[in-house]
Amino acid sequence: MQATRPDTLAAALNDSPAGLVAWLAEKLVEWSDTPAGDPRAVERRISRDRILTEAMVYWTTQTIGSSFRPYYERADQPEEMPPVVVPASVHIQRHEGDYPESLARRFYRDLRVFERLEEGGHFAVGEVPAVMAARVRAFARSLGML
Repeated sequence: MQATRPDTLAAALNDSPAGLVAWLAEKLVEWSDTPAGDPRAVERRISRDRILTEAMVYWTTQTIGSSFRPYYERADQPEEMPPVVVPASVHIQRHEGDYPESLARRFYRDLRVFERLEEGGHFAVGEVPAVMAARVRAFARSLGML
């Protein structure tokens, strides 16, 4: 839906706060690094308060549609985007484990770090914030920024 009919989906989700929360919850359950068949496990990774806060941000700003644009416009396809030339650090979430380092190196021209995460799904920053913060700090230190 996000890639084929983003405006229709956005209109429906902007019109229904319950629908918006249901959509977000489904994505959190499906894309988080949690055991299959245990949808409540997502709350052990991402607090209910954070989930509701994200829903409120989308709801009050009516911006769920703009979050779909990259899927529709294929902006998430590296071969269609201009290369990044600043130093980069790429961390591959578990569900994207087959993402090739060679593709990252073609897009990120100054790739300094390429790591496959041991835990954390699509929402790794929300699921394992301390781990991801440590990675960002280490990268900043390697650049002489800290």
